[in-house]
Amino acid sequence: MQPRRSESRAPRRPIGGHVPVAGGLAAVGVRYARSIGAEALQVFVANPRGWATPPGVPAQDEAFAAACADEGLPAYVHAPYLINLGSHNADTAARSVVSLRHSLRRAHAIGALGVVVHTGSATGGRPREVALAQAGRLLRPLLDELDALDGRGGTGPVPRLLLEPTAGQGFSLCSLIADLGPYLAAVEHHPRVGVCLDTCHVFAAGHDLAAPGGATAALDELERVAGPGRLALVHANDSKAGVGSRLDRHENVGAGAVGADAFGALLRHPATDGVPFVIETPGGVEGHAADIARLKALRGRPPG
Repeated sequence: MQPRRSESRAPRRPIGGHVPVAGGLAAVGVRYARSIGAEALQVFVANPRGWATPPGVPAQDEAFAAACADEGLPAYVHAPYLINLGSHNADTAARSVVSLRHSLRRAHAIGALGVVVHTGSATGGRPREVALAQAGRLLRPLLDELDALDGRGGTGPVPRLLLEPTAGQGFSLCSLIADLGPYLAAVEHHPRVGVCLDTCHVFAAGHDLAAPGGATAALDELERVAGPGRLALVHANDSKAGVGSRLDRHENVGAGAVGADAFGALLRHPATDGVPFVIETPGGVEGHAADIARLKALRGRPPG
């Protein structure tokens, strides 16, 4: 495996995107990342809307890890959307554990730095506190398994588990930044747990990133609630819907209700130093390349 490019050459806030991998992690995913000018990337390692846990192809895993290392591309895995560790349905909860374990192990095999998982919801009319306690019970053994991965295969460091608050739809266990406090307590503030902040989600949940000082206030609160160093990834998505709408509707950067100024403020905040920004926006190659170029321009723009 080729060494990563030096820290001095790597951007402090890498900007990239979620890339397709049908046809091969390296053959398709890395090539797509290059075509859109990505400095970081995110992939699925299973059908995002299914329970299947497909094995990897060792040659593709090694080629992907080598290409990411050679080109200095931090890589992340997004776990399937069906995962809900707070579900009242025992079968859904059990399948969620199996699916998340698969994503974590595949992430380790391909050298990814983290696995993003939606924080889930309380179903079946159960109190939120009961569902949250269950999520903690189910996650803690998986975190212990991550500890056991140290020095055992893989192509890089053991991945972190990154909690992604949702837009607040249904009986969400974590949507507002304040909700991260109880969630982290449920996993006993495990050091391998980080946060993935989706700008569309947090805006839809009620944090007005578009208001003057709103983006700065949101990150200040995240630092207070979760603690320094917990923020590990930003999903940089504008929103088709308004603040507090609880609608998860992604828009291209600067074309939605969040607006370009908010992304500029996020990119300047000390909490995002060293944190990749990954887009999950509409548009295909041209739209993704334009969003990444816009974020790069905002990254280099002085405040004011």
